Amino acid sequence: MERKQMIQLFELVANNLKKYLIIYSIVALAIGWGLGIMYAPFAKDNTLVFKNLVTVFVFFMIYPMMVNLDLKEIPKMIKKPKAVGLSLIYNYAITPVIAFVLSYLFLHNAMLSLGFMIVMLMPVGSSSVGYTGIAKGSIETATIAQTISFLLIPILTPIYLSFMTRGVAIPMMLILQSILLLIILPMILGILTRFAVIKFMGNSGLKKINSLLSTSTMLFMFGVIGVIFFMKGELLIQKWSILISLSIVTLLYLGIMLPLVTFIDKKAGLSYKDHMGIVFLSTSKNNSTAVAIATMAFDPLVAIPAAVLPIFQMIILVVYIHLEKPIEKYFKKGVSKKVSSLPTVEKEE
Repeated sequence: MERKQMIQLFELVANNLKKYLIIYSIVALAIGWGLGIMYAPFAKDNTLVFKNLVTVFVFFMIYPMMVNLDLKEIPKMIKKPKAVGLSLIYNYAITPVIAFVLSYLFLHNAMLSLGFMIVMLMPVGSSSVGYTGIAKGSIETATIAQTISFLLIPILTPIYLSFMTRGVAIPMMLILQSILLLIILPMILGILTRFAVIKFMGNSGLKKINSLLSTSTMLFMFGVIGVIFFMKGELLIQKWSILISLSIVTLLYLGIMLPLVTFIDKKAGLSYKDHMGIVFLSTSKNNSTAVAIATMAFDPLVAIPAAVLPIFQMIILVVYIHLEKPIEKYFKKGVSKKVSSLPTVEKEE
């Protein structure tokens, strides 16, 4: 098969996986869960093996994402200071408070509560920039905000976890090790890969391998979901109420954050494009990174929220995308009046 045909094949696969992401995620979850119930003793006896397998899967899920991390975008923040600044406030000031309150009210299992908090402290979902593109938002704003937010994760996450979790001893050294192995190392390798690809293949070469990178990320994500539910299949049957609790807190979180971000962005004077550039970055979570840290540093039960939340997250965000027309109208409302109210300068004859 020729290189061009291979690229086209990967593009078809990547588009199909993106289009039916929710369905494939549910299938992976169902297969993992079903096998976990059937082979519960085997899963229990080989917990360490499967935890290491999840770590490997997550590494190869995150690494392709890091190849698209463009550090040259950071200086461009001066062009979009308000939008990027607001996204950081949403991710690192407002979200932790809302997440802590929801966790306290609805998640009474200490491990689940911890898992939920880890997810909430991992901003920038892997599909967030893609959602921005679909909603015709500013990709430039999204890319700048994504880069800066992601670089802050290794710095701020350990700080938040040290004082926002309750009833669980936090193995801070293990968390730092997991961040080093599953965020910083893939980031370094991704940057080096990006540099090498651009040097030898040019920017066009980087665009050509994007479908391969995207396909790799999604396939490993399905693997992670399947293995996690395989490890905890029997437990989730016994405690099915866990899934109901997680669905409630996820829906409440997005039900609060999406209208709040929309309202604040409008009041702050952002355009529709800039709003769509940060709204998905500010509400979606990087579940793959959360899974990695939860599995490596804690019991697999802590990773359940990160494996379940993407399903509800995707559904709600897709609904928000379908509301793009009324949202755009909302952001344009009052702008025409302001423009028409500006004083006109008459020409002197």
